[in-house]
Amino acid sequence: MDMTGKVVVITGASRGIGAAAAHRFADAGAKVVLLARNGDKVAEVAGEIGPAALAVPCDVSRYWEVDAAVEAAVQTFGRLDVFIGNAGVIDPIAHIAEADPAAWSQVIDVNLKGVFHGMRAVLPVMLAQSGGTIITISSGAAHAPVEAWSHYCSSKAGAYMLTRMADKEYRDKGIRALGLSPGTVATEMQREIKASGVNPVSKLDWSDHVPPEWPAEALLWMCGPEADPWLGDDISLKDDEIRSKVGLV
Repeated sequence: MDMTGKVVVITGASRGIGAAAAHRFADAGAKVVLLARNGDKVAEVAGEIGPAALAVPCDVSRYWEVDAAVEAAVQTFGRLDVFIGNAGVIDPIAHIAEADPAAWSQVIDVNLKGVFHGMRAVLPVMLAQSGGTIITISSGAAHAPVEAWSHYCSSKAGAYMLTRMADKEYRDKGIRALGLSPGTVATEMQREIKASGVNPVSKLDWSDHVPPEWPAEALLWMCGPEADPWLGDDISLKDDEIRSKVGLV
């Protein structure tokens, strides 16, 4: 898919799915704006890509930082076509009765409020342009409980509903809002899950996880009209039909 002339903002872009997506969109011709809390790491990814990338240190749990990052994207590249709300955390994994309330709340701040902050910042820009694509990184945890993941499941379920809300309110104004449920991906988050030793996901072998380049490829495909039947919903990368459409089989 040719993304020449398009500008893509990606949160959580210093590693994992976010970094892989940044490289893939840039390869497709897009200008990419990379947001992450770790300024050094995200600058490193941007440096690998070159002049087509802009690194912006940003904590998505703080709206003013996201808003400033979006403003920097528009000032630098002149427009904004795609927003990928990828930033997410899962630590500390704990049962509800033992969960630290502050840590639990921080996961909500990043995984749920961070998605809202991104949508709130980019929508006025996209609406002024009469269109744009908003993709959230969803999860099977948005739709079913997983032991000791009350914070993660709750935040992902909320983000799924935010995606549906964005579609409900703005589809007729040219906004494409949808989510990608990538399954288990070989990223640092899976190492944290493995270390917890809690629930069946922690028992998976590393070889069971898909590489981050797979969801990156799916994200690129989702920017095209072939993904329109899934607007307002999640696309599952576990689905063999989807993998075929994306070109992963």
